[in-house]
Amino acid sequence: MDETLLNTSHVQELLTRVSGLDNDKGDARLKRIVHRVVSDLFRTIEDFDVQPDEFWSAMSYLTRLGQANEVGLLVPGLGIEHFLDLRLDEAEKKAGLEGGTPRTIEGPLYIAGAPLSKGEARLDDGSEEGEILFMEGQVRDTEGRPVTGAIVDVWHANTKGGYSFFDPSQPKYNLRRRIETDAEGRYRFRSILPSGYACPPNGATQQLLDQLGRHGNRPAHIHFFVSAPGYRQLTTQINIEGDEYLHDDFAFATRDGLVPPVRRSTDPAAIRARGVDAPFVEITFDFVLNRAVEGAPDTVVHRAHAEAA
Repeated sequence: MDETLLNTSHVQELLTRVSGLDNDKGDARLKRIVHRVVSDLFRTIEDFDVQPDEFWSAMSYLTRLGQANEVGLLVPGLGIEHFLDLRLDEAEKKAGLEGGTPRTIEGPLYIAGAPLSKGEARLDDGSEEGEILFMEGQVRDTEGRPVTGAIVDVWHANTKGGYSFFDPSQPKYNLRRRIETDAEGRYRFRSILPSGYACPPNGATQQLLDQLGRHGNRPAHIHFFVSAPGYRQLTTQINIEGDEYLHDDFAFATRDGLVPPVRRSTDPAAIRARGVDAPFVEITFDFVLNRAVEGAPDTVVHRAHAEAA
């Protein structure tokens, strides 16, 4: 073992006391985690000769990050949320689960309690001009059987990349709905085609990304939670093909199998049949759910969400 300050008996004793490993109280697993995290931080300070003013600058950054409520942006931006998904993928493989729709990150902009509709819904209120979107599909199990009564919880940005609640100019629950699948496991909705968004240009997340030489842009996408009794909840999103950031998402959420074709229709007869007065786009996407099994980690992530008053 190299004779560095970290490896001295004094610092090792300090780490033991800091993490509470010298007593039999508290949470044993948390103690081990704290010991690892603080040890790794000490090693980083030592390896990179981090000076006190640099350290406190980093602490000030974390304070600003929290005050700006941007933790949910930085976590995917550093690939951590994607890594958590990869770990779930591996755990499911070990549990013998395969064939379901790929998962990907939830992101920071979900709001619970969106209105519930049966079979179909309209997500937008008609106040914003944009490409009309019709999206539909089926929820099935891995053996191809329809899942009746599944809840497709969908949310997405508007044409400016803004999400209702976080963008006060939008009506409550705009572009957010929950849809219960019909007897054939089908869902459908009308909306407007979303745009991608970027991290706030003067925000804490973008400040760090600038220092890393990275952009903070996301491609256009639509989020989903898909759940049903007896099945593992799916957290996923589809990306809109053709977006310039499709394979350069700062949040690392693009995955194979989650980029369905976008069909554009300008045919007058098709427009009339849809009951609209302008060209529209169509997306078809089916969700495949794995059944709940013993021994596999839970896919319902309990995390803080904003609530629409």
